[in-house]
Parts: sequence; C-alpha cells; structure tokens
Amino acid sequence: MERLLPTYARAPVTIVRGEGTRVWDAEGREYLDFGGGIAVVGLGHLHPAPLAAAQAQLDRLWHASNLYWTEPQVELATLLSERFGGARAFFCNSGAEAVEAALKYARKATGKPGILALEGGFHGRTLGALSATGQPGKRDPFAPLLPGVRFVPPNDVAALQAAMHDDVGLVLLEPILGEGGVIPLASEFLAAARELDALLCLDEIQCGVGRTGTFFAFEQAGVRPDLVTLAKALGNGLPIGALLVADEVADAFAPGDHGSTFGGNPVACAAACAVVEAIDDDLLARVRAHGATLVAELATLPGVEEVRGRGLLLGAVLERSAAEVVDACRERGLLVLSAGERVLRLAPPLTVEASELEEAVAVLADVLSANA
Repeated sequence: MERLLPTYARAPVTIVRGEGTRVWDAEGREYLDFGGGIAVVGLGHLHPAPLAAAQAQLDRLWHASNLYWTEPQVELATLLSERFGGARAFFCNSGAEAVEAALKYARKATGKPGILALEGGFHGRTLGALSATGQPGKRDPFAPLLPGVRFVPPNDVAALQAAMHDDVGLVLLEPILGEGGVIPLASEFLAAARELDALLCLDEIQCGVGRTGTFFAFEQAGVRPDLVTLAKALGNGLPIGALLVADEVADAFAPGDHGSTFGGNPVACAAACAVVEAIDDDLLARVRAHGATLVAELATLPGVEEVRGRGLLLGAVLERSAAEVVDACRERGLLVLSAGERVLRLAPPLTVEASELEEAVAVLADVLSANA
C-alpha cells in the first residue's frame, strides 16, 4: 500500500470481490454498495451481459490500434448515435480524456478559446479538464491553468448570459453537478445555454447512461447539445470514455487532430455495447420508480434538510458532516459517497432491488438517528 502515491484518502478496506449490489473485502465482510464505484457499476458487479461480451472479445482480439477499424468500436458508435439521434464518436479511456477531447474539438470548430463553466462543477483532473472545474480547492495548487475560463453559479440565467463574450466557443455543463453537490440544472438554464452563440457540451460522465431514468440526462430537459461526454457507467467498470458530436457540427476534426492509443479498445467497447443494449425502457422505468421511492424515504430521515437529484443519482443535504456518515455507514456494511461537506451522495447500481433500498434506508436511519 505504501507503494502507491497518496492521491486518494482511501478507507481502510480492500475490496476483493463483487456481485450485483454487493462487494466483499479481504476479510470476507460483505457490503451493500450504494456508491456503485462512484456511479460506474451501473448494471451491478459482474452483470452477465457485459461480462459475457468482454470474455468473448478477450478470446478474439485485445488490441489492433486506431490505424484500423474494429467491429466493437463501430458497433458502439452506432448504438450511441442511435440513442443520441445522430452523432459521431471519439473513444478514449476516461471521463477526463473525453472532456479534453471536447475542449480541443470546440476550439478547432469555433476558433474561439473561451469557455463558460459552472461554479462547483467538476470535469476531471487533467490540466484542461481541471481548468474548467469550478472548485478552487482542486484548481489552485496547479495554477496557472488554461486561460479564458469563466465560471457562473448553477441555474443563474442572468449570470450565464452576462458571462457570454465574443471569445467563448464552448459552454461546458453537467446536467446534474455530481462532485459539486448533486445539483440538477433547471430546464430553463439549459435552454438559455443552448441559445448562446457557442457549442454546448453536456458532461454526462456521472449522470448519463441511464443513471437519471433516461439514457441521457438531457432528454428530461428537452435540450439537445452539440457535444456530450460519457465515461464511468459506459463500460460497467471497464475503462472507457466517449465524446459524442452531433451530426450537424461533426466536421471539425481531421486525421491527426486528436487520438488515443487505447481509445476504442475492443474489449471495453464490446462490454459497453452490452451495457447500452441492457439499458432498455423497462430498466429506465425501474430507475425512475426506485429513485422516487428513495427520495421519499430519505426525506423522512432525521437530520436530512433536502433531497435532490434524479433517478438513482441522489444527494441528501445533512445537518452534519457527510464524511462522518459515510464512515459510520461503512462500519454497518453500507457503502455511500459524499459530494461536499454536508451532502451524502447515493448512486447504487440501476439494477438495485426494492428490498435493498429498504436495507440501505434502515442503515441510514440508524446512523442519522445516532447523536441526532
């Protein structure tokens, strides 16, 4: 353990196995996973569909490079285009890489370096993505960063419009701020962003791929962006990221403008195809129903001031430190997340059962009742 750089404040637990909504540590202790690997294991651990797809692809081809086509990459691009309503894809290995691709694409397409982003927003830790992350604690140690980024408060239409200058080529927003406190953007705010004279990129790395009860979170706002970034749940745990570019604006990149040695890896793409196909209308309806149940239950718990989010990406604003609750839940066999000092974040697998919702709420009630 001492051989790893201390880039994470890790809990004193070593996870060795997972199945469905459960994981087990090296001591054999079982946990109910309501963090989902930070909203990554959308279909649950060891889901049979992506597991079988990845295993079959491992027996055929691991890597060919992007000097050639591969069948899983082409199939995944087609599936995502169908979901989006006409888009071209660039594949990479992570959400931050997808955001970097979006930053480069917007600059090439518009010739404008300026970016509008949100206070509290989070887009990754590479230098470009970090430059557009509206959290000073993450940005300040690495200044100076990419110039020309302006930040506005979430859901403040007047501030958004006032920040729009002639140099802005990209508006970069999370439909639901994840790390920034699970804050949904209002449809009116997204509509106002759509009207600006710049490319609109919606970062759905955390809130996409069915997490909110529709495949893309933006579907619920009735706003179609120019660009979308995806990662996390797309591979159900295998590393993959994607930039989708709407057909109407998909002519900016040329060969040599961008690339990724491992982007579009056949094994990751095969798993992602299975994920996309598994997220059907029945599963999405279940996500919406379970999300509504969880909102109602969380709102009744002691010390909960507000519950926000959509589907199975929820934040409970607490009267106390969220970190303390995360630790106490883990001691009782429940894994949950925080999203700021007082926001408890829940992102269980989309396949979670009603009985598991009840189990998680019971643990939370016990923890929140203590010293309430």
